[in-house]
Order: sequence, then structure tokens, then C-alpha cells
Amino acid sequence: MPHDPFAWLALGGAALATPILLWYLIRRPQLGRSTKVILLFGIGVFPIITATGGNIAGYEATKTRKFCGSCHVMTPYAQDSEDLESTSLAARHARNEAFGDENCYACHADYGMFGTVTTKIGGMRHVYEYAFNFRQLSVEEALPRIHLIKPFQNASCTRCHSTLGPSWNAVGDHASSAEDVRAGTVSCASIGCHGAAHPFSKPYHASPEASLLGAPARHGGAP
Repeated sequence: MPHDPFAWLALGGAALATPILLWYLIRRPQLGRSTKVILLFGIGVFPIITATGGNIAGYEATKTRKFCGSCHVMTPYAQDSEDLESTSLAARHARNEAFGDENCYACHADYGMFGTVTTKIGGMRHVYEYAFNFRQLSVEEALPRIHLIKPFQNASCTRCHSTLGPSWNAVGDHASSAEDVRAGTVSCASIGCHGAAHPFSKPYHASPEASLLGAPARHGGAP
């Protein structure tokens, strides 16, 4: 059963609209004022409630780690996030109550003015890549080919870690590289800083087998 209140709202709207439509199709009442008012709810108000609730519930579902890991080639990334003993950036953010089950979305979302729209458009690109380039591959075959569509931006980190707080600047390496971090010339998720979000995937890209595969297909994976 759904736990999202918007999912219940969608189901409720559908449940209310259905008997009205069945009543009209079976009884075929005369189109008087009262019938029109009832149909207004049956083909207007309640369906709109269903569509609105369903879209919001669907959007919220796509932000969860369960959804992100539903493609089999993303399973290792989800498992790394859920590993209580993992010290990767992904796992540490998953254990942070501010992100929890939405840690994938929190780090990979676009935080620009139209972030929600561009993130979902990017998500459709991932669906395309999976359907035509990755669905037929095993996880072992896919890992060397999984790359981010574009470089991971420090803005995803500085949205929470502003680089302006005294505790952040109290760290020597932070203070010495603050300007580079803000300018994006040094990546927070690089070797020498905090490392890759999913370090387990990096050996696949450094292996001789990976080089034999040619230019890797671009897909939303580990930064």
C-alpha cells in the first residue's frame, strides 16, 4: 500500500470519479443542471485531483534511492550507499538524516534556477541510455562504461557546505583551497580531497579491459 499522501489523494480522486462516470454511462440521465454539476466533478475536479496527486507522488518516488537503484547496472551504487560500513561520500551522505533515502537525488540534482526541470530532463537521458546501451549488459560489463554526462559540479557540495562557515575554514586544506573550490577549479570529489563518491567503481575505469572498450557511453554514475 502507498505511504505517500499524494498517492492516496490520487487514488481517492479516481475512486470518487469512477462511480460518477459509471452512473452516467449506465443511467444516461437527462443533461439538466444537476447532472452537469455532477459531471463537472466526475470528469473535471476529481480527475484533476488524481492527475495532480499522481504526478507529485511519482516525482517524489523518483527521488528515492530505491528508484535510482532500480536499473540493475545501478545496483552497486545503491548498495554502496546502503552499506553501513562504507566510508564513501555516498554512504556517509546516505547516513545523514538530512539526505537519507534521497541521497542520490540530493547529490546529482541540478541546483540551478530550473533545477527540477533540468534534472528530470537529464533523468530521461538516463532512461534512454539504459534502454539502448546498458539494459543488455551485465553489471561487470556496464561498470567500465558508466560515466557522468557532465563533470560533477562543486555547487552540489557548496549548497550545504557553503565554504563560508568558521568550522569549514578552520580546516587547513579547506582554507588554502577555498577560492579554487568556489571557482570550481578543484573538485571536492577528487583524489587528494574527499575522493570519489563511489570509489569502488574507479578500478574498473583504470583496468586494461576498460581501455579495450573504446570511448565509454555516457550515463549517470559515480562522479
